Formats: sequence, C-alpha cells, structure tokens
Amino acid sequence: MSTMVKITAAEVNKLRQATGAGMMDCKNALVEAEGDFDKAIEVLRKKGQKVAAKRADRESSEGAAVAKVNADNTAGIAIVLGCETDFVGKNENFLKLASDMADIALNHDSKEAFLAADFGGMTVADKLIEQTGVIGEKLDIKAFEKIEAAYVGAYVHINKIAAVVGLSSAVDKADVLSKDIAMQVASMGATTLSYKDFDPAFVASETEARIAVIEKDNEELGRLGKTLKNVPKYISMAQLTPEVLAAAEEAAKAELKAEGKPEQIWDRILPGKMERFISDNTTLDQEQCLLDQNFIKDEKLSVAKYVESYGDVSVTGFKRVTLG
Repeated sequence: MSTMVKITAAEVNKLRQATGAGMMDCKNALVEAEGDFDKAIEVLRKKGQKVAAKRADRESSEGAAVAKVNADNTAGIAIVLGCETDFVGKNENFLKLASDMADIALNHDSKEAFLAADFGGMTVADKLIEQTGVIGEKLDIKAFEKIEAAYVGAYVHINKIAAVVGLSSAVDKADVLSKDIAMQVASMGATTLSYKDFDPAFVASETEARIAVIEKDNEELGRLGKTLKNVPKYISMAQLTPEVLAAAEEAAKAELKAEGKPEQIWDRILPGKMERFISDNTTLDQEQCLLDQNFIKDEKLSVAKYVESYGDVSVTGFKRVTLG
C-alpha cells in the first residue's frame, strides 16, 4: 500500500459530507484507500461493522422518535432511530439522520422494505452500520409504523414520542383536528379506538384483576381507618348492557326516594347520577380507548365528542411510537 498519495482537504471534506465521519477518520480512510473515494467509504463501512459487532448486545434505549406525513396528507409514518446515550440522541447530526431516514420510510410499507431501501448509494441497514462506526454507538430502527387514510396528521413530543392519526375525510381544519388527536395519542397512550374493539375475554380478565387490586388496597385503607375506594362491578362500556343501565337507573331512583327528594325533580338529578355511574364503571375505556378518553384540551369533552364537532369525519386509525 502506498503512502505517497496526496489527500486534499477537499477530498476529506467530500467524504465527511457523504458519511458524517470525523475529519481524521476520513483522512485515514482515504490514505488506506489510496485516494479512491468509493474504497474509502468501504473502509469506513468495515470499521462500522466491527463497531456494530462489538456493540450488538448493547441497549439502544435512547434516540429520536420522528413522524412524517407526505405532501398530500394521505400517508404518515412514525419511526424511532435508537442509540445508546441521551447525548447522541440530542445531537444535531443524529436528529438530521433520523429525519432523513423518516423521509425514506414514508415511501415504504414495512420495516423490512425500509431497511432495504436506498440511502445515498447504500441500503438504510448499511447506513445504520456505517453510522454506528462514525458515532461509536449501536444504532437501530426500534419502531416503524405507517398509516394511510383520506387525511393523515402527526405530532411529535420532544423527539421522545411520535404519533400519526388517520381521518376518514379531509374536512375543514383537518390539520388542526388530526394534530390534536395525534397529541392525545402521544400524551394518553391509547391502545385501541373504541371499547367496541375489546375482546370479551380480555374485559372479563381485566375486570377480575382490577377488582382484586382495589380490594387489596381497601384492606390496607381499612386497617389505617381511611376512606375505602369504590369497587366497580364493571370497567368498560362493553359490559354496560341496556339491562345493567336500567338497573342502575332504578337503584338511583330508589336512592333519591330514600333521600326524600320530590319525584318532580328526579329528571334533573338522574342524568348526573347516570353519568357518574358510567364514569365509575368505564375506567378501562378511559385508559385504553382513544375515542372514550377525556379530551386533553377540554376535559368536559370526550375525544369522540370533539371529533364530532368537526362534522362528518371519523378517526380511522392511529399509531404511536416511543423510545422505551
């Protein structure tokens, strides 16, 4: 191997621009490749492979969550580019790499297709290996989610959580609606659209588990002489059949009668009591069902009611990715 090849600053800079590697790494790679640009990239890539192999078992628990939507708002993706430390995760070059990768991801329907896609003359998977060598930390795509709909919006929370939401139509101010719902998804972490999506067996087992937890808490509260928690019979609207609601209304009327409230004012009191009964017995829905949650910008509204305020439109789907 000759060491007589003169490497210019312009060549070093060109390699830096192409790979993001440090100045000395680029110079050394060009010397080793005897000035051949493509061979120098290969030298850096091999270095990346060695670093990647050494760090394969490392935990890439930091990084950046990114969401992107295409120009006509009909498709959106959310990805997480993982790294090992918060220091790298906040680095401008790393964030640009995550953003560039998200632009490519928009054109692919699966993580596999995305990793095999072209990134400046190499695959995305190879770029991850190359940058592992450049940065010195394990890099990987930890999450890839895509949504297609008549209108898609997105929201990213400080590069830690990203959400994309699909709407059934591009109604007036769809950009505001979709961003608000994506913010709700990012903040409240729903797992499904509606209680109607729940499997009955899941609701039954979750009910048992939640009642057991509250009863155990009540044992301790009782021992301490504190107010006991309400033990719900139900946790989802899926369980509140017309018969259950009718029985709850009869119980509320009996309560009003026992309190000596005149019958002519019951109609004013009953709706509030029924609302409270439903609220107390739908805790699972409020936690996991997007449309049944309280809207974060106005707790008096459910998300479903907020969506209704925009007219003939519905949420068709959503995806959420996080660093964790």
